[in-house]
Amino acid sequence: MKRSEINTALKKMEDMVNRLNYYLPPFCQFTPEEWKTKGHEYDEIRDNMLGWDITDFGQGNFQKTGFSLVTIRNGNQKMQDVYKKPYAEKLLYLDEGQYAMNHFHWYKMEDIINRGGGNILIRVYNSLPDESVDKTGDVTVHTDGLTRVVPAGTQIRLTPGESLTITQGMYHDFEVEPGTGAVLIGEVSQCNDDTTDNRFNPPAGRFPQIEEDEPPYRLLCNEYPPARD
Repeated sequence: MKRSEINTALKKMEDMVNRLNYYLPPFCQFTPEEWKTKGHEYDEIRDNMLGWDITDFGQGNFQKTGFSLVTIRNGNQKMQDVYKKPYAEKLLYLDEGQYAMNHFHWYKMEDIINRGGGNILIRVYNSLPDESVDKTGDVTVHTDGLTRVVPAGTQIRLTPGESLTITQGMYHDFEVEPGTGAVLIGEVSQCNDDTTDNRFNPPAGRFPQIEEDEPPYRLLCNEYPPARD
């Protein structure tokens, strides 16, 4: 992705966060220059990859396949002696026409919440013991206290305020319902580790290769400089 494309995407997400009257923590406003001055007092942000994020799933077409997000809080399964939070929280921004690729998590269980805007369509499948997609087995889904069973490949429709629980091993992809507009999505989950806990089918990447055609507006969560001593 070009840096200019990332900058535009983050500003669009910021604008929707503001329009829906959400408030992000102060570190989300740090400029790249400010990050150069931050010491070890901000190691929790660096170690747990808090902050702004972008994915194009390695497809090179962000407007079609990808989304923007910000991790607000997170623990760390690899550093539980230091970071004891067993939970994480994110906001995601999905524009109409964008698609989040099919995947499951080995460790993380999560609730996907429509925080405002259009409607989300989340397609669900079980996984088989070999981690392939179960295209025939019915799927048990939990939406805001309601338990039901749906056929494999059903798209669960979430209007603003509604949520879906994604259990470990449940394949899911999502997109905006056409004609309803961009969506701000909440995610509340167990600790998040995007470097090891995504099983994409078909295979996909997670973090984009970046072409630096202009200065960064915000640093992404995998771009922070080392702590200033």
